[in-house]
Amino acid sequence: MLKTLLIQMTDPHIREEGRLAYGRLNTAPYLVRAIAHVLALPQKPDALVLTGDLTDFGRPQEYAHLRALLEPLAPIPVYLMPGNHDDREQLRLSFPEHRYLGQAGPVCYSVDMGELRLIALDSAVAGASAGSLDEKQLDWLTAELDQQPDRPTIIALHHPPFQTLIGHMDKIGLLQGAERLEELVRRHSNVERVISGHLHRTIQVRFGGSIACTAPSVAHQVCLDLAPDAASAWTLEPPGYAVHALNAQGHIVTHTATVGEFEGPFAFHEPDGALID
Repeated sequence: MLKTLLIQMTDPHIREEGRLAYGRLNTAPYLVRAIAHVLALPQKPDALVLTGDLTDFGRPQEYAHLRALLEPLAPIPVYLMPGNHDDREQLRLSFPEHRYLGQAGPVCYSVDMGELRLIALDSAVAGASAGSLDEKQLDWLTAELDQQPDRPTIIALHHPPFQTLIGHMDKIGLLQGAERLEELVRRHSNVERVISGHLHRTIQVRFGGSIACTAPSVAHQVCLDLAPDAASAWTLEPPGYAVHALNAQGHIVTHTATVGEFEGPFAFHEPDGALID
């Protein structure tokens, strides 16, 4: 039985209306299609979290465009997180009603949704592509985890706290705080997932006795090349998002939803129940 449904979108990289990312990609229609895909799911999500790189440069006009694009999600609680392409202060100014963003400093918060808890950490470093978690944030996380040691919990941050083997992305990954984060996860068995973005791909790894994973971008993807000297490049592989579902046993089951136009669905059987030969 499904108890709680959390959607994770990431890395939309929204530009000002009419502007192209990298001089060639209009990212906005991709987010529009992803949102329409979520709204058409058979089960209504309990919440949606956007795990960073909401915009491409953190400019006021970009956040205004993002705000307009998110309007169709109004019936669903939406939680925002900054990435290395964002400006956390401008994010707060552009979304003043999102009080969980706080007033200053890193954007860290926790929210309960049904029987599931979401804890957000801010791994972005102003002016840098790589990420970091300082001791103050990790002390705050420790206190949050100790408050509800039995509630199934998802920890979210932008930069994945593990090596992905995509060399040029690992150079700008989480360069500080990953080891202590893993220790905290190992001490709290109720942490069902550590979710992140940044990599523009679906990746999973064992982490502190739990699972850490990244979600695909709702727009463009990073090329899958595990060579140490792989070029920094992106591709228009099909976009997607993650679906984190809490089951009756208190465990998270994660699916990757692919956004696009595909044939089907088709029944495996004839209308009379006979197998199709």
